[in-house]
Amino acid sequence: MTTSQPLTQYTGPERPESNCDGVLVAEDDPMFRKILKSWLENWGYRVIVAEDGTVAWNILQQERPPELLILDWVMPGIDGTELCRRIRERQTTPYQYILLVTAKDDREDVVAGLEAGADDYLTKPLDRSELRARLRVGRRILTLQKGLIQAREELRFQATHDVLTGTWNRGALLDLLQREIERASRSQSPTGFLMLDLDHFKKVNDTYGHVAGDVVLREVARRISQVVRSYDLVGRYGGEEFLVVLPGCDQNQALQNAERIRSVIAEHPVLAAGAEIVVTASIGVTVTTVSTVTEKEILAIADTALYEAKSAGRNCTAVL
Repeated sequence: MTTSQPLTQYTGPERPESNCDGVLVAEDDPMFRKILKSWLENWGYRVIVAEDGTVAWNILQQERPPELLILDWVMPGIDGTELCRRIRERQTTPYQYILLVTAKDDREDVVAGLEAGADDYLTKPLDRSELRARLRVGRRILTLQKGLIQAREELRFQATHDVLTGTWNRGALLDLLQREIERASRSQSPTGFLMLDLDHFKKVNDTYGHVAGDVVLREVARRISQVVRSYDLVGRYGGEEFLVVLPGCDQNQALQNAERIRSVIAEHPVLAAGAEIVVTASIGVTVTTVSTVTEKEILAIADTALYEAKSAGRNCTAVL
């Protein structure tokens, strides 16, 4: 909204904020927009400007839109309060902090702006120091949000992944296994399953200690993950056993993957406890395309194939 009211003038150089985020400024007054942009850039913010509410709304549809928003109340197209409502209706994550700016200063207007979804409210003419302070409040809230999101993701990871190897844990793996069986049935595409067991692993623990055994398990998990596709599933099934799920792989492809995994495990000794520990694995392979089979049946077949690989002398692959 075009206004003749002055803004508090800049009086000297200031120290930029550290780790400043991007800010969207939606303001239709070219002079006011230019001054705001100058202030924000002087404080170290990365500024994105929109000359009206419609442009601002389009910017907010991007994959990673700004999280700190300064919106003018009265703009062509979509006004500031309508923008607030649209943003809050989406309930997107991460949260976007909205500072609504306007010449309106009646209590009813303040209430209307906050109820529309604004987090804070400033009236024109803006005081430069007050604007900076209120933006700092917004950044503190967004920083707390990022910390909460990170903590949530860490808890989610811990709930679904094996602490030692970083691969899927048994519970998550069984859930994913059933989903893959159902997906394979719907798409009529094969899915390969590899049950892998490290040969004579107890001897590793007895000879070199459990710390060395942990190093071996982590390294084996890393080597397996290194040679499978990004969307293949790798999990620690229990102890020294791993399960690998290969979507879209028929029997020949599953066997090729199993041999590639077996080879990369045996290719180089694992360095642990000051020793070079030779590690090999036996692998059982099975493939399914039908939904009538359960995850228990798949695992039983893969386990039987694994037993055959061990009976054949270990460090080899068997298929059923």
